[in-house]
Amino acid sequence: MIPKRHSTKRNEGRIGQSMSDEVPIIPPTAKIRLDSDALVANWRALDKMSGKAKAGAAVKANAYGLGVRDVVQKLMAAGCTDFFVANWQEAREIEYLTAGKASVSVLNGVRQADLPFALQSPAKPVINSLEQLARWRPTGKACDIMINSGMNRLGINPENLEADHFVGMAIDIAMSHLASADEDGPQNAAQLDQYRAALEILPAKRNSLANSAGIALGSDYHFDLTRPGLSLYGGVQRPELEAVIEQVAMPQAEIIQVRSLRAGDKLGYNAQYIAEESHDVGILAMGYADGYLRGFSNSGMFADGGIVLPVLGRVSMDLIAIDLTEAPQLKEGDWVDCEYDLGIASSQSGLSQYELITGLGNRLARQWT
Repeated sequence: MIPKRHSTKRNEGRIGQSMSDEVPIIPPTAKIRLDSDALVANWRALDKMSGKAKAGAAVKANAYGLGVRDVVQKLMAAGCTDFFVANWQEAREIEYLTAGKASVSVLNGVRQADLPFALQSPAKPVINSLEQLARWRPTGKACDIMINSGMNRLGINPENLEADHFVGMAIDIAMSHLASADEDGPQNAAQLDQYRAALEILPAKRNSLANSAGIALGSDYHFDLTRPGLSLYGGVQRPELEAVIEQVAMPQAEIIQVRSLRAGDKLGYNAQYIAEESHDVGILAMGYADGYLRGFSNSGMFADGGIVLPVLGRVSMDLIAIDLTEAPQLKEGDWVDCEYDLGIASSQSGLSQYELITGLGNRLARQWT
């Protein structure tokens, strides 16, 4: 007999223990406060910036690490009807929420091994190659098509597009993906031209090119459907987005010990911080196992209200030290906020905004407000 993985009983079946005893709740020592209003406001702002196009939502990678089921539910309630995931495992996770109510596109396409599930799934594959096209065409089921307009990852090259390939196919979205929309360079216009040329050959109900940054490039890039991702979750890749995108995720950690350092005391691995004078530090139960990576060593910041509490020394797997000089009132059991505005945190750590948001660890409890 296979034991239950998530029993709601404590010491189930042990002599002397009641079968009705409930498992005690273990309060987290670190968490992410997630702002529902900010998430919805970001989607609405991006939808408005999309002009005549409708904004969908990229919810791959567990909605960029924030929890795909919660994100999909909140965005569907706000009016979002198109979602984009990476693979069929991700499609299955939200199927009960979206079936018959919203469109789900699987960006990585369909392998032979995916067919048994894909054929019974309401989600659509995004066809990325002539091999995938040959695999899916006999099914008669709807699909999307990815055009390689110059990024050279997934997608069918324009020179390989022939109208005969698509006769009788139910193609919903013809899409491509911008490689450098966060920059003002010639690649954006070149990809736009390649995409438009491909659309002359490829029949589809809807056309889609712009990601979050692409939305800010203007109406030429919007077509029928935009596909924002990072900016839904607080990322800002272009100046045009700064005024409209709100922070969604705020990591928070509990102080589990307060220590008093004396001048000359070394702190943490490899003595990356040495106290120049006596002061208190708070030890937080969070570290790189939670996605707060070593790039924040001696550069990250926490805060208590408006008081800045710098990270001292090296970030370790489970622990961080912060300077309490400006907040001597803090004690064991108090909580502090992590500075996690994605742009600021990127500058502090040297990590991309994408890495920062998707890398937040599973040990951090997700708490939506």
